[in-house]
Amino acid sequence: MRRRIGPLLKDFTRRDFLASSILTAVLFAAALLLFPASHETEGKGPQVTAQVPPR
Repeated sequence: MRRRIGPLLKDFTRRDFLASSILTAVLFAAALLLFPASHETEGKGPQVTAQVPPR
């Protein structure tokens, strides 16, 4: 005996589609904010590298 988990495709309404799309977009936005794509996006301040003269 098979038992389906979740709603059937015929029960999937336009409102369900919009809600799932919005939730997916929110999930991806949160993932981008928590895990930036590059390490350069973390530091917002200027990076200064001073050269020390040899002694």
